[in-house]
Amino acid sequence: MNVGILLRIKLTAVDIFSGAGGMSIGAMMAGIEPVLAVEYDIHAAKTYQANHPKTKVLQRDIKTVKPLEYTKKSPFILFGGPPCQGFSIANTKTRNLENPNNWMFKEYIRFVHDLEPEWFVFENVVGFKSFDKGNFVIEVENELKALGYETNSSVLNAADFGVPQYRNRFFIIGHRIDKGGIKFDFDGLEKQKPVTVGEALSDLPSLKNGQKLHEYDYKHEAKHPYTKIMRRKSKIALQNFVTDSKPHIVERYAAIKQGENWEAAKRKGLLKTYSSTRNTHSGIYKRLEENKPAVTIANYRKSMLIHPHEDRGLSLREAARLQSFPDDFVFHGSLSFQQQQVGNAVPPLLAKAIFEKIIKNSEA
Repeated sequence: MNVGILLRIKLTAVDIFSGAGGMSIGAMMAGIEPVLAVEYDIHAAKTYQANHPKTKVLQRDIKTVKPLEYTKKSPFILFGGPPCQGFSIANTKTRNLENPNNWMFKEYIRFVHDLEPEWFVFENVVGFKSFDKGNFVIEVENELKALGYETNSSVLNAADFGVPQYRNRFFIIGHRIDKGGIKFDFDGLEKQKPVTVGEALSDLPSLKNGQKLHEYDYKHEAKHPYTKIMRRKSKIALQNFVTDSKPHIVERYAAIKQGENWEAAKRKGLLKTYSSTRNTHSGIYKRLEENKPAVTIANYRKSMLIHPHEDRGLSLREAARLQSFPDDFVFHGSLSFQQQQVGNAVPPLLAKAIFEKIIKNSEA
């Protein structure tokens, strides 16, 4: 498909297992319009709808959704990531074939079958690639190929694409062979210079433990290119909410230097409430380093990720910044649900890089 045709045709998308809509934000940055989203969690669905008012959002169990009742066949692209808890390497209890979440990929394939999109992007945790000794991903790709798609798969690190965070995700990307275009080449993605935590948060205000600013003025004009992208045209930022940690938690924060984790607090006798630290993850009580991208922003409240300079946890807006959500993006639900939505999301700038490459491949 040539450039002129693409410019005349509205590029539409369907987002399933959408969460708060990180991939849809990336799609819109690339010039693709989401027309339908499906998300089971009520809080994430409300967040998605609030930030994509023109998109039809179904807060439903995806197994009950017949996509052609809500949108036209053959959108430009279908994207989404089925629930990933069952594939996560960190999940030692239910990382097996009996976990029902591990079969939600069948619903993804059903949507591909019914909608026949020109392209699809399947996203998941890195553990998806190695699950069941690699046989699972082979089965998924074979089923997608059987629907008439040429596929390619790889692991991408968000830090390589302008996101101030080390975050590896697994992707399968495919295009319909009968639609033209060329096979997606992961090696052809243009990588960027890493953005550090200090650069990403440089214009945000100083905060105290438990402080909650619904709206706030920036400290100064956006100077770093990343902060300009995050602020877009915003003159104020929203939802700078910090969890109110108990005094003994704050005491642990103070004992930990940049790059250190819970072990530093343990050496100072501040983990007496822990019955055992034998299986404690290295990311617990991790103080972020200002001169590097952040560690993975997953459940950052539960992990107790610490601000690089202040003795407190990350605010909601700071975590969203490190995920590359624009400052005018509003999260819904209680603070814990908002924090979970941030941690679960695909970074919009990572998604944007993928979608821009897909558009170029369609032009070839």
